[in-house]
Amino acid sequence: MKNNYCYEYPRPAVTADIVVIKTIDKQSSVLFIERKHPPFEGMWALPGGFLDMDETLEDAALRELQEETGITGIELEQFHTFSKVDRDPRHRTITTVFIGYADENTASPEAGDDAANAQWFPLDKLPALAFDHREVMEMVKNRL
Repeated sequence: MKNNYCYEYPRPAVTADIVVIKTIDKQSSVLFIERKHPPFEGMWALPGGFLDMDETLEDAALRELQEETGITGIELEQFHTFSKVDRDPRHRTITTVFIGYADENTASPEAGDDAANAQWFPLDKLPALAFDHREVMEMVKNRL
């Protein structure tokens, strides 16, 4: 049986990444996950992952945020699409980044799925980041 998703020409993968911002001790902080698997195993990254064939980008973003951090109930807004050819060393990947804001009632993040850890970092003291997430965060800072 022929796979309905195989094509003569290669197709890019599509992901959704999420920037969640929360005020902690009077400063803006961003939620990151520590990657459990290669590429960039052990590095910090925005929560996110691959779009499933039966979901929208918005649904993928909410699902990945919940799977990797346990956080739900965040309203997300599309921010920007990143499509640099070499942004993911595995293959051609295009991502749409979403931004959401957490309030003081948002539960503490708990790492799950392919995240080894999940924690907040002050916006002005970000760790070394995987993929092109430093570039993403620079654009986020410029828009804020």
